[in-house]
Amino acid sequence: MIRVSGVILPPNKHVGVALRSIYGIGITRALKICKTVGIEPSVKIADLKEDVVVLIQKATAEFEVEGDLRRRIAVNIKRLRDIKCYRGLRHRMGLPVRGQRTRTNARTRKGKKRSKGGTTSMGASSAAKAAS
Repeated sequence: MIRVSGVILPPNKHVGVALRSIYGIGITRALKICKTVGIEPSVKIADLKEDVVVLIQKATAEFEVEGDLRRRIAVNIKRLRDIKCYRGLRHRMGLPVRGQRTRTNARTRKGKKRSKGGTTSMGASSAAKAAS
């Protein structure tokens, strides 16, 4: 069981893939860490020696990962919300922040579709027929 930056790395995966389970480390950083330490990315985590694990831990300590990175992102979003800029208001309303359209295709940020006032599930034309 190898722990790096507070995350237990899966022993059956390759080093290049297992390092990506740490928040803030993607493909590029994982390969850069492997190159810095001097190991092949295709080596399994279970096959690593203790001294190599220590080198990996030191190499990942150079980057801002896990809790520190999450905290910095949260503080940045809170700052945007506090100064009430456009991006902060979009975060507060739960809408897309980076200029995407919202007339259609924003369901991930907007959540489950809610019906507008006055319309029913039958639709407008069948509601008019029911009234007459």
